[in-house]
Amino acid sequence: MTYQRISIEAAETLISTTDTTLIDIRDKQSFDAGNVTNAIHVTNENVEDVLASADKDKPLIIYCYHGNSSQGVADYFYNMGFKQSYSVDGGFEEWKLKLI
Repeated sequence: MTYQRISIEAAETLISTTDTTLIDIRDKQSFDAGNVTNAIHVTNENVEDVLASADKDKPLIIYCYHGNSSQGVADYFYNMGFKQSYSVDGGFEEWKLKLI
């Protein structure tokens, strides 16, 4: 098994019922303009720190702008030992329309 794609609604349910790590991979300006509550901004500059400090046993939910780039990142984190790695379909643009 590899990373999984997850709907926004399923991500919200997982976040509200499970101790999860939420990662935003958009650029800093977009992250600063708005993000999902408790999201960690991950960039090329801090990804190693996140890998070293995040609990690999917790579900890891990753979002980007539209749900495309997060798939590759979710696969990367899965291959780094996160067995519950999720990419959010629709990304932040859809998430903010539905839930924020």
